[in-house]
Amino acid sequence: MLIVFGILVILASVILGLIVLVQNPKGGGLSGSLGGFGNQLMGVKQTTDVLEKGTWVFAAIVGILCIISPVFIPQNAGASSKNDDLINKAPASLPQQQNAAPLPGAAKSVTDTIK
Repeated sequence: MLIVFGILVILASVILGLIVLVQNPKGGGLSGSLGGFGNQLMGVKQTTDVLEKGTWVFAAIVGILCIISPVFIPQNAGASSKNDDLINKAPASLPQQQNAAPLPGAAKSVTDTIK
């Protein structure tokens, strides 16, 4: 169910972003950018009203979905997962370091290279 809420929030956020980008802060917005097509279809006043209402509606949808989504998080999600079993069964000590032969051409230490 959380996946559905995540998809809905992302979709509503993208639509909200598009609505905000279409608007012009000085009032031109969609009616000016479509070469008068918006004026013929809805009129200038209705275009800005629709975009403003759409902004508020999608902002409310995103807010409500974000507030409601934690209700659907399972309460026992972390009680016995496979990761917890792996962590509990992991060895507590560090692995022992093996004494491997040094690589050819590698310096043994800084003091050996100075001498």
